[in-house]
Amino acid sequence: MKIDILAFGAHPDDVELGCAATLAKEISLGKKVGIIDLTRGELGTRGTAVIRDQEAQKSAEILGISFRENLQFRDGFFVNDEKHQLAVIQKIRQYQPDIVLCNVVKDRHIDHGKGSSLVSDACFLSGLTKIETELNGEKQMAWRPKIVYHYQQWNLQIPDFVVDVTGFMDKKMTSVLAYKSQFYNENNQEPETPITSKNFLDSITYRAQDLGRIIGVDYAEGFTVERFIGVKSLEDLI
Repeated sequence: MKIDILAFGAHPDDVELGCAATLAKEISLGKKVGIIDLTRGELGTRGTAVIRDQEAQKSAEILGISFRENLQFRDGFFVNDEKHQLAVIQKIRQYQPDIVLCNVVKDRHIDHGKGSSLVSDACFLSGLTKIETELNGEKQMAWRPKIVYHYQQWNLQIPDFVVDVTGFMDKKMTSVLAYKSQFYNENNQEPETPITSKNFLDSITYRAQDLGRIIGVDYAEGFTVERFIGVKSLEDLI
């Protein structure tokens, strides 16, 4: 299956929190989008890996994602090494995305930075013909995505560019709230975490509003890039 955009997240819910509105917008424009979670989030304070699996699939259905998979790396302990790179390379070559979205370069949660570097390195290595991978017994062809973008997460960073997602925040929030075990719920008796407060839930919207305000729209999501941003003309800019 050849897709347009492949979004990676170190944990289920990373993609939703970082770029769900952008994905929803791209899907509305006819783009094929897939999500691959690196871990099952089994170290999360609330819920279980099985519950997260169910929540992730429900969220994918809400967004209209073409597919969602989980590489089942060890939450908290996966590393950016050959074994993990090859697993990611196999998926990149399988789906041949033009654009890859992945975790923020540096963040509060150590898995976010590790996931970022792992996916970014795998995107480069995936284009090298002398690195051999197989899928279902067949040799895979080399494939390198055109670009890697990093979505924003916990740490406040200045994005390199922002996407106008006005009209898609409701779908984003619905997809986030599919993770009932993880976010604010006044009836949940499990231990509190930095992401279970109402303030954190509200911050998803007000951060998007602030980015939107800066470019003159209602809502926006921010991204960073690893190279210069190119536009065909000045009219491409908002």
